[in-house]
Amino acid sequence: MDGARALVRMLLALAITVALVAVIVSRIQHVAGNGGLPLSNASVIREQAADKHLDPALIAGVIYAETKFDPRTSSAGALGLMQLLPATAQYIAHLSGGVRFSTSDLATPRINVAYGSWYLRYLLDHYEGDEMLAVAAYNGGLANVDAWVAKAHQEGKTLSVAEIPFPETQAYVQRVMRAQAEYRATYPHQLGLT
Repeated sequence: MDGARALVRMLLALAITVALVAVIVSRIQHVAGNGGLPLSNASVIREQAADKHLDPALIAGVIYAETKFDPRTSSAGALGLMQLLPATAQYIAHLSGGVRFSTSDLATPRINVAYGSWYLRYLLDHYEGDEMLAVAAYNGGLANVDAWVAKAHQEGKTLSVAEIPFPETQAYVQRVMRAQAEYRATYPHQLGLT
């Protein structure tokens, strides 16, 4: 009887091990099959892209650059998938017609992506559709980018990525633009691009 129980325990342990290995292999194949590019909340991204007239791959690219789809609080206190500061989100809530705002709202992907997408749309409108400038302002601040653009215009040129004076913002813009292209190529169906 003890031998039979031991055999059953051993077979059960083996079955659990095989199941765990299968799950791990499946996840590795999924990540490798998508170039290691994570995506979650695709329906929220599609919804906000349609509502705000944005490229869903741009929203995904910003989320990737901000959090790689792993929402966490930044050292500056920014929250959620699109890393919004509570003061910025409260301002967005007010401008977009919200009647009340709670910092805890930023943990909800639907709300966080709605606010972040609203801000992206605002920045794109401010920069007449120039995605590079909008993304730079999302990271480096509207006032900074306005100053950089004004300086470039005074010098008779337009601001390019290479001329962004903040190395962090320059790298951020490159990361978002690269991710945007990769999301368009990797997830066209999930993002509603097909």
